[in-house]
Amino acid sequence: MVSKTIVITGGSDGVGAAAARRLSREGHQVVVVGRSPEKTAAVAEDTGGEFLLADFADLNQVRNLASELLQRYPRIDVLANNAGAIFGKEREVTGDGHEMTFQVNYLAPFLLTRLLTDRLLESQGTVINTSSIANRLFARLDLEDLESEKSYNPRKAYGNSKLEQILFTQEFDRRYRSHGATSTAFHPGNIASSFSGVQGSAMHALYHTPLKHLFLSSPEKGARTLLFLAGRTPGEDYPTGEYFERCKVARPNRQARDAVLALGLWNRSVAMLES
Repeated sequence: MVSKTIVITGGSDGVGAAAARRLSREGHQVVVVGRSPEKTAAVAEDTGGEFLLADFADLNQVRNLASELLQRYPRIDVLANNAGAIFGKEREVTGDGHEMTFQVNYLAPFLLTRLLTDRLLESQGTVINTSSIANRLFARLDLEDLESEKSYNPRKAYGNSKLEQILFTQEFDRRYRSHGATSTAFHPGNIASSFSGVQGSAMHALYHTPLKHLFLSSPEKGARTLLFLAGRTPGEDYPTGEYFERCKVARPNRQARDAVLALGLWNRSVAMLES
């Protein structure tokens, strides 16, 4: 087995932490990225690797993260954009001026990937985006209202961000696959972790009930598809540019197949970050 350098954001808990521990045991160099110094350091200690800190609610921290990764790692074989959250009933705006769900779940990972694209191309690397079945259940994407200014609902905002990740996956793969860099997205399942930590959020009660383990999967089980995608060879062992559930290609929201929408989202995202 060839050892890979694998960067996992949202690696301090849940699926990210479970995947980091397993991948390190398999002989890969895992870089854990998280927001909490204590939790992120603890996972890195378990993996014997390094860790970096970044809060995706601050785009300057994302830019600094990318710079640090480029300085430290001459190869990046896998970038796992796993950080994300569902937020509360009231619409929040980050210091960068973006709706919180949109920025943390989609725009910040988009920015990080853009800043690392040249290194991924040099490494013939792959991008793995942690999406969610919420892309099918709640999303209805409107390019004229990416920031949920017209109407905000936490479940819809979350679902839209997860659909945006799939659209981003497909557009990235379309642009760079012929040059050697690929991308996929996946749904890990409903996982028993501290995922929804915001009081009043749409799924807070589900994720924090003492009985959650009766109807939520373990992080280790949720990490299986991420492990499958990270550990195997994209384009040979599985098709790229696709959305996966349980290690198999699955059906996303109908809008995910709209190439014009994917291109429009990409162009608007670039414009937002360059303005």
